[in-house]
Amino acid sequence: MTVLERNRRVEENMGLVHTCAKRFVGRGIEYDDLCQAGSIGLIKAVEGFDEERGLCFSTYAVPVILGEMRRLFRDGGTVKVSRTLKDLSMRANRVSAQFAAENDREPTVTELAALLEVEPELLAEALGASLPPLSLTFASGDDEGEEWDLPVAAPDTALIDRLALKQVLDSLQERDRTLIMMRYMGGRTQQSTAETLGMTQVQVSRRERVILAELRKKLTG
Repeated sequence: MTVLERNRRVEENMGLVHTCAKRFVGRGIEYDDLCQAGSIGLIKAVEGFDEERGLCFSTYAVPVILGEMRRLFRDGGTVKVSRTLKDLSMRANRVSAQFAAENDREPTVTELAALLEVEPELLAEALGASLPPLSLTFASGDDEGEEWDLPVAAPDTALIDRLALKQVLDSLQERDRTLIMMRYMGGRTQQSTAETLGMTQVQVSRRERVILAELRKKLTG
């Protein structure tokens, strides 16, 4: 994948970033910062996506995007760009321009990473960190500077919620995941679940509360 192809795929899927960002609105972090973090996640997803695995791109990308947004909360609410990443981004731009002039085409990210002697994942992070902050409005071009809401072709929020839930469920231990699946997907009572898992009803009740608290924490950052 060339840098131009990567950028095009990122632009085509920015709706995923906006939809994910809406999950965290009102929790203390600016929407622009959420979108910038999500954009870094989207770039990582584009770089790491393997079509041969048979997954839809959004299924793969959403957990990566949400992960970057949750990291933003853990890191204190700002997107921190190190001097190392800034320098790497500037070097990448220079080397990419030189490569294009010499070869009459854009380098792939893998080729560019090899020329810079860095890992492709690190290069992707540097390229993402160098993106300008996303504007949520745009000017009309007249003197009044009229602003319009940014048009976003976002997928159904319910899809994002399902993907996020699947991600956190997959992170559970098998026994805990089975307990939750039986209780909330299978409609089983605590007593019935306890009998199947070889537990008491009290043990199921206590464990269920712990698991739900864990899931809530992961889903809300």
